[in-house]
Amino acid sequence: MRKIIINGGKRLSGEVAVSGAKNSVVALIPAIILAGDKVTLDGVPAISDVDSLVEIMEIMGAEVDYQGETLVIDPSQVQSIPMPYGKINSLRASYYFYGSLLGRFGKATVGLPGGCDLGPRPIDLHLKAFEAMGAEVSFEGENMHLEAKDGRLHGAHIYMDTVSVGATINTMLAATRADGKTVIENAAREPEIIDIATLLNNMGAHIRGAGTDIITIEGVDTLHGTNHQVIPDRIEAGTYIALAAAIGDGVKVTNVLYEHLESFIAKLEEMGVRMTVEEDAIFVEKQENLKAVNIKTSPYPGFATDLQQPMTPLLLTANGRGTIIDTIYEKRVNHVPEMARMGADISIVGGQIVYHGPNHLTGAQVKATDLRAGAALVTAGLMAEGKTEIRNIEFILRGYANIIEKLQDLGADISLIEE
Repeated sequence: MRKIIINGGKRLSGEVAVSGAKNSVVALIPAIILAGDKVTLDGVPAISDVDSLVEIMEIMGAEVDYQGETLVIDPSQVQSIPMPYGKINSLRASYYFYGSLLGRFGKATVGLPGGCDLGPRPIDLHLKAFEAMGAEVSFEGENMHLEAKDGRLHGAHIYMDTVSVGATINTMLAATRADGKTVIENAAREPEIIDIATLLNNMGAHIRGAGTDIITIEGVDTLHGTNHQVIPDRIEAGTYIALAAAIGDGVKVTNVLYEHLESFIAKLEEMGVRMTVEEDAIFVEKQENLKAVNIKTSPYPGFATDLQQPMTPLLLTANGRGTIIDTIYEKRVNHVPEMARMGADISIVGGQIVYHGPNHLTGAQVKATDLRAGAALVTAGLMAEGKTEIRNIEFILRGYANIIEKLQDLGADISLIEE
């Protein structure tokens, strides 16, 4: 069993670079299946989700060369075979194989996806879109089989009942090589969707409107290889910015796109956080006398659900009472009892998180219940007096590249140990 040990209370300073976006790369890799020859991705984060996706691609017949932050995949020999259930079940983003396999082969057999337990995240919207494009859906044990009735999907007009990043991307993947035009209305607008569309267009797709609520895809017969730079991870950036405000004596976070973080930055400014925004970096000063704020998550460009947990430790340093309401994932509250174990005045009342500050945290044995909760516990452990031991750290390693090394470089007393 692996765990993270933190001896907290040390102030941090220096510079930390943000890696490529996890929420992009987990869709970019399956998207490569649609190409006819080599695709090169630069800025690939060193996270376990990437390792799992690479292994799945190799099992399907792709040739893979993965060195440093550069990933080269030749998908020309990929075959549409049933996906390995164990890997698929541990990886929420495995559902992107549905769209890419349907787009290239007209059929797919994939295990039902896993990932963090954040409450209902149904794939109904994905299936509704596939069926509108002519796919039939059937279930075979723990697998789902999708197949285009005519051997190839056809264009369709699709309205998303709710805004969904996953369903929007999956529909784009499936429609890229479909016969005819597909229109997605009420599409999600996240930067990661623009990143996927950019890759696909560079491969020869015809996608317009990514980043707006109406996306149009003109299907093409073939796609070719290309080179693509993964966008910076806005959630990792927000995590380190919040961490720097909570326990930093002056930290510069680099490889940041401010326009991806505007609602998050606005909330920090409301708290009184002092920082300097540069072209591709944000310098966070040492903070004092922060005030409590209320947070309500919403689809992009609103406050990201993935940032409410990493921001919670910073909120605990503020003066006053505040609330956090997550309108996206109802179960994104599992970090609360762990932080209460560390002495935080925080609780769940009527489905929302209520906190009072400022708080003095003490080290404790805690458990990461999901990816972003794990990030929150790392920050809380750095803030706390004494020793903090975090278990279930595989969640953290799924989404934060080289997190131990990056924090050590800032002066943190943190280590990963195996028992």
